[in-house]
Amino acid sequence: MQEHQHRERANSAFILDDNPKVGELVSKLLGMIGIDSRRFVEPGEFLIELQRSPPPLVVLDLALGRSDAVEVIRELEVLQFKGKVLLISGRGEATLSEIEEIGRARGLHMLHSLQKPFRALDLKTRLDVATASSTSSPHNDRSRPDGFLLDPPCGLSDALRKNWLEVWYQPKIDLKSLSVIGAEALVRLRHPDYGLLAPASFLPESGDPLYRPLTAFVMHRAMKDWALFDEYGFPIKLSVNVPASLLSRRDFVRTVRQTIPRHSDFPGLILEVTEDEAIRDSRLMHEVVVQLRIYNASVAIDDFGSAYSSLARLKDIPFSELKLDRGFVTDCSSDPASALFARQSLTLVTRSTCLSVPKGWRTPRTFDA
Repeated sequence: MQEHQHRERANSAFILDDNPKVGELVSKLLGMIGIDSRRFVEPGEFLIELQRSPPPLVVLDLALGRSDAVEVIRELEVLQFKGKVLLISGRGEATLSEIEEIGRARGLHMLHSLQKPFRALDLKTRLDVATASSTSSPHNDRSRPDGFLLDPPCGLSDALRKNWLEVWYQPKIDLKSLSVIGAEALVRLRHPDYGLLAPASFLPESGDPLYRPLTAFVMHRAMKDWALFDEYGFPIKLSVNVPASLLSRRDFVRTVRQTIPRHSDFPGLILEVTEDEAIRDSRLMHEVVVQLRIYNASVAIDDFGSAYSSLARLKDIPFSELKLDRGFVTDCSSDPASALFARQSLTLVTRSTCLSVPKGWRTPRTFDA
């Protein structure tokens, strides 16, 4: 009897939305994947019932009439709610992300939010992970909404030694022509027992000596993959993330020289370094960037805008690309402030002598999609 009741609780959810129609829709979608739900339109009744019998999942709207999600999150913290919380709203992604962070800061397990209107598949993707982590093996308790695992069962040194690392590619899109003009190499760890692990869970702290063999692995794999892309008619320029501490080593340029293909169609390699690292020693960085140009390699500034650095210092570094921090481009299509920051940054940088724009390239190519 107790086991049956536990199973019922494990497949249940509370929905708090002041719009009854939306609550009914979410309830139906939950039912399609085997999760029973109770709907609430008032936070008071919702909190009373949650205290009596807390479910493993709460679906929460942002605006709740005389209340809101932030107030409810504070109450969930007081009640020491241990289940998962899924935010749904028609507000912008930036607002949803900020409230997610508020929930995490208060110790709640926040799933990746959904914007209204959303598809049934979007909701199912979020809840499949939530259901698995509530009813499956202990490994799933460390799952993130994007499917990655937290708290890896191995370290980076093990992954390098046992060949568990993979290189994935995120395309770079020309926003005017919508054509693929490049790709960024991203490292992933696939454990034979635990599956795909989040990069944040296995990458070491800044300055760790393991970055040297890791970067060498990614560069060699990326250059081999470039040959395959070229063979199939896609000789795109690839980029690799490199710590500034490694980029400034004298022997690193030698590594680049030995790794880059000696092929007439090779368009060059882009080495991405974060803004805050690049400006620590701009004079040394300038020398390294100029030296790398000899071997058809260039440097891109990543996460621009996150370090609040001065353009006066950045202009001393002859970088070839500027990648705005995600926080400033996520809502460019809907948030006027983000759009203005992006436009002004591009204007300032493209007018500076530090940015070399290849012939025929349009300014939007400085966006990374």
